[in-house]
Amino acid sequence: MPQLPPIAYDDFARIDLRVGRIMAVEPFPKARNPSWKVQVDLGELGRKWSSAQITNYAADELVGRLVVCVCNFPPRNIAGFMSEILILGAAGADGRVILLKPDKAGLAADAIAPGAKVY
Repeated sequence: MPQLPPIAYDDFARIDLRVGRIMAVEPFPKARNPSWKVQVDLGELGRKWSSAQITNYAADELVGRLVVCVCNFPPRNIAGFMSEILILGAAGADGRVILLKPDKAGLAADAIAPGAKVY
């Protein structure tokens, strides 16, 4: 994939990136592509839902995991479900989504709280 054209820092600064903790994962059989309904705790922003194409992860692998989310996109109706946030990931070599997560190596498990701003 070619690199996109440059943007101004102010464009990037308008994206509200936050750390969240996955609290619940539900099946989403109505989705066109295999997806989960995922509830994420975003601290002061509350709990928000996302439709996420991350079915290469089992539901029990996801609950409790820290993720990085875009929190200021408008809600999007996906097969009758309002997806409020975008959970970020990157395509692995096999095309499956690998979630982005804060690295807590050497830090206490609670070093990053849900809702922490990503800069």
